[in-house]
Amino acid sequence: MKENEFISNKKYNLIDNGNVSSECPSNIALIKYWGKFEKQIPANASLSYTLSNSFTRTKIDFELKNTFSVSVFLDGVENIKFAEKIEKYFISIEKYVPFILKYSYKIYTKNSFPHSSGIASSASGFGALAICLMKMDELFSQTDDFQTEKTSFLARLGSGSASRSLYKGLVVWGENNSIENSSDLYATLFPFEIEDKIKSFCDSILLVHEGEKKVSSTVGHNLMNNHPFAKQRFLQADENIKKIIPIIKEGNLMEFGNIIESEALTLHAMMMTSSPYFILMQPQTVSVIQKIWEFRNDTKLPIFFTLDAGANVHILYPKSIEELAKNFINKELLVFSQNKKVIHDFVQF
Repeated sequence: MKENEFISNKKYNLIDNGNVSSECPSNIALIKYWGKFEKQIPANASLSYTLSNSFTRTKIDFELKNTFSVSVFLDGVENIKFAEKIEKYFISIEKYVPFILKYSYKIYTKNSFPHSSGIASSASGFGALAICLMKMDELFSQTDDFQTEKTSFLARLGSGSASRSLYKGLVVWGENNSIENSSDLYATLFPFEIEDKIKSFCDSILLVHEGEKKVSSTVGHNLMNNHPFAKQRFLQADENIKKIIPIIKEGNLMEFGNIIESEALTLHAMMMTSSPYFILMQPQTVSVIQKIWEFRNDTKLPIFFTLDAGANVHILYPKSIEELAKNFINKELLVFSQNKKVIHDFVQF
């Protein structure tokens, strides 16, 4: 689909007030995107797992008014900074949601996980918000035609990674020659055969650092514009998408893990070689990675790591070794977390 196909030409019957609510999971990227163009267009395709227990719940109270306004309450506390961000977002999507500036909004949102815990709250947050807007669209147009692609499109305009949270399982966002119908405008389901072991993955998030990171993802993405290694990185990510397709089909866990870990380290290598350069990993992050490598080398068990744009470590392993993996985490890795915290989650198919 092209961008102009998402411009609404429906007839709307606006109501004086009401509310809508939704829930949307977060996701963890396996093939990373780092670098984007205007209008949240990714510089390379990405591939993610959708999580199950890590989600955002959002409720929107709307009232027809002459003056457009937005108030946001995070965990019951008003957050002016978030409100300003959402207000700008609503203004930017008016041509796709033409009724949006005719209302005042009170948005109540809550995550099932701690803020700044290494789980992408922007992904689940904007995903939930986009679902709410599509529910309003259905309500006002008196139709029952929920469009996942448009919802993913709208979510992407708020947060690129949010586009992937509208689908379960393995999700692709960004055009890639190896994946038919892949798009920069919205995410799509991974269209190939997935071996059962790949479907059964768990994700334990070790909270190495619970505070806000010093450099935002937005700033980090922008630093790729003049990065000396950007072109090669984008080619590498697209090549890794191509490589991982038969690996997922065959269920080769070690090769699967090798690509995932390489992607995580490359993401942080881009941060450390940008101008200005920065480091989001903590010493404990490196210690956890080394412990995982030692454990895997000793036991030959398929336990891997990935990293988001932060210090916390996502520990990935198939459900078949869940007990062994959790014992290892409790005995060997919790000591490296800030407050001995770990969030156990699993992939949603």
